[in-house]
Amino acid sequence: MGPCGPSPWGRLTRVSAIAWTAAGSLAAWLWLLLCQGFFWRTDVRLPHRAEPDDWPSVCVVVPARDEATVLPASLPSLLAQDYPGRVEIFLIDDGSSDGTGDLARELARRHGGPSLTVDSPGEPPAGWTGKLWAVRHGIGLARARAPEYLLLTDADIAHAPDSLRELVAAARSGGFDVVSQMARLRVESLWERLVVPAFVYFFAQLYPFRRISGKGTRTAAAAGGCVLLRTDAAERARIPDAIRHAVIDDVALARAVKGSGGRIWLGLAERVDSVRPYPRLRDLWRMVSRSAYAQLRHNPLVLAGTVAGLALVYLVPPAAVIAGAFGGDAATAAVGGLAWLVMAGTYVPMLRYYRQPLVLAPLLPFTAFLYLLMTVDSAVQHYRGRGAAWKGRTYTRPDAVPDES
Repeated sequence: MGPCGPSPWGRLTRVSAIAWTAAGSLAAWLWLLLCQGFFWRTDVRLPHRAEPDDWPSVCVVVPARDEATVLPASLPSLLAQDYPGRVEIFLIDDGSSDGTGDLARELARRHGGPSLTVDSPGEPPAGWTGKLWAVRHGIGLARARAPEYLLLTDADIAHAPDSLRELVAAARSGGFDVVSQMARLRVESLWERLVVPAFVYFFAQLYPFRRISGKGTRTAAAAGGCVLLRTDAAERARIPDAIRHAVIDDVALARAVKGSGGRIWLGLAERVDSVRPYPRLRDLWRMVSRSAYAQLRHNPLVLAGTVAGLALVYLVPPAAVIAGAFGGDAATAAVGGLAWLVMAGTYVPMLRYYRQPLVLAPLLPFTAFLYLLMTVDSAVQHYRGRGAAWKGRTYTRPDAVPDES
């Protein structure tokens, strides 16, 4: 360094490093655009289907813990299903303290529809998550009815009247053991608009929908809010016992079914919606961070790689534009801008799917930065012994006993 500041060679070295990093980010985006299963497209909807000659029986299993606020908007949609075959609903009240079970019975009396059974499984034993213990209890009750299919759906999911009919037709027509739809999440508050579409976008980037249904591919995922599962496939894959400790239970279920030789399908929903609100950033932060580190298998090396990858792919492009503009390096700014443009372009279809303004597309780096912080926070909570927390239960490791708080 000279007496008047950094030498021109030093400035050139730094700018060149930024330019090379920006070029690496652009290369990563071109690869994602063309080689990651076209994850950014939103046209993977229910596959071709024809109505079967005979409609199989279905048992619907709904695990519910303290869901009195959302149940009036979701349970009536199950009770109103226009399904030609036999349907029974089992709502498993997982130790609720807000009258969830009584409310479910009242809604059934008020709306009529299929038979509704409300039962409780008791506290989960060591090694089980509360939700999967409830699902196990519900499947056990359903098994006495010998249904051909099980519909596993969350208590915050509202289904269109023909939802079950379409799911079964798709499963029968395509020979699928699992047909799952990613429910359209609520996007009403400012933070929901900023964070929720990106959540689905990132999920599709990790698990490209087109690869999930492909034969010979290892990619497997499902969306826990809406999973139609063949009963014999569940037995073959030992669902839910084989995944009893899984915090991200939908992906674990899909892997177990596919690993046992089953065929699975996942796509975006058209009229299956989550009614659960996430009005504040804190609510969304908790939703993401409670399972983010579990997604990385609690591996610090994978965490470090994920943070570095997020920074390279999402944060470098705007940083290169700023550095190039202020440093007088037009090439660096141009490369960073092109990477940013590709990034925003791949986000546009998801914003359209969620009916959001396209002006949010260039803000994806900011949203990605929030997700980076949420992921790091998830790891911090894990090492503090707080683990994945949901409605009073905390799981600090896969085989942990839930701590009631």
